[in-house]
Amino acid sequence: MPLGAHMSIAGGIHKALERGQNIGCECIQIFTKNPRQWAARQLSDEDIRLFQQRREETGIDPIVAHDSYLINLGSPKEELWHKSLESFACELDRCALLGVPYLVMHPGSHASDGEEISLQRVSEAFDQLFDRSSGEAVMVLLETTAGQRSSLGSGFEQLARIIELVKRKERLGICFDTCHAFAAGYELRTRQGYERTFQELGQAVGLSRLKAFHLNDSKQDLGSHVDRHEHIGKGYLGLEPFRMILNDPRFRGLPMLLETPKGKDMAEDVENLAVLRSLIEPSQ
Repeated sequence: MPLGAHMSIAGGIHKALERGQNIGCECIQIFTKNPRQWAARQLSDEDIRLFQQRREETGIDPIVAHDSYLINLGSPKEELWHKSLESFACELDRCALLGVPYLVMHPGSHASDGEEISLQRVSEAFDQLFDRSSGEAVMVLLETTAGQRSSLGSGFEQLARIIELVKRKERLGICFDTCHAFAAGYELRTRQGYERTFQELGQAVGLSRLKAFHLNDSKQDLGSHVDRHEHIGKGYLGLEPFRMILNDPRFRGLPMLLETPKGKDMAEDVENLAVLRSLIEPSQ
């Protein structure tokens, strides 16, 4: 299983690849722009050249992007919805320019409008984005969420509903976040719970749509609906769910990415990657 972590793009987007190589990543996740700002500096030819050069030099593959925290394609507010639409189109285009195949996104939140209306808003946004061919070669990965407050995506049926409503379904996949799914109420710590969870995901959207994992332990217990990541094996999930995922032949080859808490020197990422690799059985 290719293992990696989310890497900073500070100092240049190509720096993420250098940082990933330095700590032994086989795949990485990045932001293509500042995730806390709407505006984005246009990628220059030199930005793209350096990124592709470092990608070739490091052999890191695949590379996954995550969208801005500001985007809410489920928003009932017209101004925010249109702003989110344009921002997401920009992110798709940036991924295409960089050759990044996947863009992970949280489906959004419904505020006071209700779940179904917001799911339709998300789907309408995707139809518009895909009709204008934004980032044609990029697949959008709907991330499982914890269900904190009014966020969408905590239930597999919500993800399935978005896919059902979107015309170009081939542009959509799934990113499974272990912390989020657990916080949403999906048991992963026992073999029975683990198998039931992925059976339900398969029935809802099909396991063929699963393209990436976020491997995070949880600071909160099962069904808390609180999105708080913890280091591998040090939270309520423990080690067993990660052992099962890493040795599950159905997920062989999928990028598995840490989003665990970081320090200044990335020592935590090094430790978490070592823990994950220790769980891989020799036969794998």
